[in-house]
Order: sequence, then C-alpha cells, then structure tokens
Amino acid sequence: MQQIELSYAIAPRRHGRTLIRNPLMELLHAVREHGSISAAARAVGYSYRHVWGELKRWEQTLGHPLVTGDQGRSAQLSEFGDKLLWAERQAQARLAPQIEALHADLERAFALAFDDSTHVLSLHASHDDALVLLRAHAAATARLQLDIRFTGSVDAISALNQGRCVMAGFHTLERPPTGSLAQRTYKPLLKPGLHKIIGFARRTQGLIVAPGNPLGLKNLADVAARRARYVNRSIGTGTRVLLDELLERDGLAADAIDGYARHEPSHAAAAHAVAAGEADAALGIESAALGAGLGFVPLVQERYHLACLKSALEQPAIQALLVLLRGAAWQHQLGTLPGYESASSGEVESLSTLLPWWSFKPKKSHSSAKA
Repeated sequence: MQQIELSYAIAPRRHGRTLIRNPLMELLHAVREHGSISAAARAVGYSYRHVWGELKRWEQTLGHPLVTGDQGRSAQLSEFGDKLLWAERQAQARLAPQIEALHADLERAFALAFDDSTHVLSLHASHDDALVLLRAHAAATARLQLDIRFTGSVDAISALNQGRCVMAGFHTLERPPTGSLAQRTYKPLLKPGLHKIIGFARRTQGLIVAPGNPLGLKNLADVAARRARYVNRSIGTGTRVLLDELLERDGLAADAIDGYARHEPSHAAAAHAVAAGEADAALGIESAALGAGLGFVPLVQERYHLACLKSALEQPAIQALLVLLRGAAWQHQLGTLPGYESASSGEVESLSTLLPWWSFKPKKSHSSAKA
C-alpha cells in the first residue's frame, strides 16, 4: 500500500460545517475548476511559479503525474490526480463526524481557558445536520458551547446513563408503535422519573438516490425487488434501527437488501457513496441528499429527541439551551434546513408522552371508612 503523508489545517466553518484543508488538494481542485495553472494560482492566492513548483515537487514525491498539458495556458488533472482528489474527498465525507468532534474539542478547551461566562454542554448524539447548525448558532448567540460526540443513538443514551455526557440525542418515528423495534431498543435504556426528553426537531428520512432517481425507487420493497445496491448505517445508529423497523413492518428480510451488510458512519458518508456511484440507495435525511446534489424519496417523519437526567435540568448549560431552542431565531434557522421543522423545540416533556410504551396502573385509593 502506498504511504502518503499529508498535513491538514482546520479551517473556519462554512455554512455550519468544519473543513480540514490540505494545500495539495486545494491546488488540484483549483486546476480542475479553472483549467489552467495560472488561473488556479490566482484562485488560491499564490504565484504561478509557486504553484507549478509545488505540483512538480508532489509529482516527484508520489511518483505519478498530477496534471497534463503544457506549461502554458491550459492544464487538466491526470487520471491519477483525479483519483487522488476523489479519494481525499471520500475520506473527508466519511470522517466528517470525527472532524466535527475534533473542532468541538478545540472550541471547548479555549472556551474553558479564556471565558468564565461561557457554558459548555457535553452531548453524545446520533449524527444530525441540525445539531451541527445548532452548535454554530449556540456559540455565536448564547455563549454556549455544545461539545458534541457523534455516535449511534444507542451508544449516545448509554453514554448518558454512564455519566460520560450530560445529554443524548436520538431519533424515533413520530409515533413509534407498541411492540416495535424502537421500543425493544430504547425502552431498556430510558426510565420514566429518571430521564426527561427535550423537544428538538421533526425531520424526514427517506431514500437517498442518484439524481432523477433512475431506478424509480419508491420504497424499500423496490430496493429489494430491483436488487438496487444499498449502503447501510452502522449497528447501533438510529437510522439502522429505523431501517430494520421498516423492513419488519413491510415483511422484508435483511438479506433481501443487496448491501445490507455494508455500512457508512454518517448520513453524509452514505450520500457520498451514492454520489460516487458505489451504491444506488441509502436511508438518510433530506439535507444530506440535497447537499450532495442527489435525489430524495421521502418515506417517514421522525422526531429527533434530546434526553437528559431529570436531575440535570437546572444546570446553567441546559437552561441556556432551553432558552435558545425556544427562541424565534433558532426556529427560523432550523426551518431553512431541508426536511426539518420545529417540533416542541425546547419544551421539556415526559417519556410517556412522546414514547407511549409505558403503562402505569392507577394507585389504589385507601379509604379509612369501611363499608
């Protein structure tokens, strides 16, 4: 395996997303976009001589040509240059949650070091674009740093119960039925009287497909019948639970889905697999599909929940979050994200209200009078 050493810098967020930047990849992207070395040099803010020298130095290091064409006006990426750029973009898509977590670590460290009035809230959560947007909004408007670790829904609630975070983010169908897989998965982890749920958002999940939906997929039955190449989400993620729940509801076996065993760690990575032509479909959120220029077939609506211990509700960081979520500014921002809308944002609700899996027998009344 070829060993390549690349250095990255964490760049400021653009549109709520953290970027990591590498000078070589920026040069290759600029050459592909602008079609000449001189135009690429202007785009990245370096001299023609510097860009030309860097490309030649990297060609010698890597042992492959990166650009083709004369040293003059026109240039394009070689096949190797295209493949190298594609591989790097794929790696970034797959590592996006980890990159976001690294950025949050740095923000948290400096917030604690330099600003005593800044609140920090540790949150383990199923990957969600609205949470990425909320983190930027909270830091900019509420002096609140959300220290988010993106993980599966099951792992997030487990982390909450083990004291490794203050809040957990997970998602279920709008009204998960009694006896469903969601009940069997989440009920053992959540206890009425111990946990509370804070309303966050309603979002749409569906099939992420190629532009124009060339296979005409309308549901999971079509995915199975047409042997569409599917890419799944990791075990323990809420979207994996949702897929299994929908398969169970529709009477489909897991082995009916071609690619059920293949998985990606986030909605963005699953969408990238479809965009790269490695898969025909994935279950995911609409914003991930549209962000990758793909088609989207809506299937179900979900509620994204934030869970915490009842005893933690009065903590300053949680109180700051509740105020933020109830505000018109945040709810407007949430509405700009495709497939999302406010759903009791910032309202503290009981488990039995949103997840009606518990039934409690009324307490017997004790009368002092005897018949």
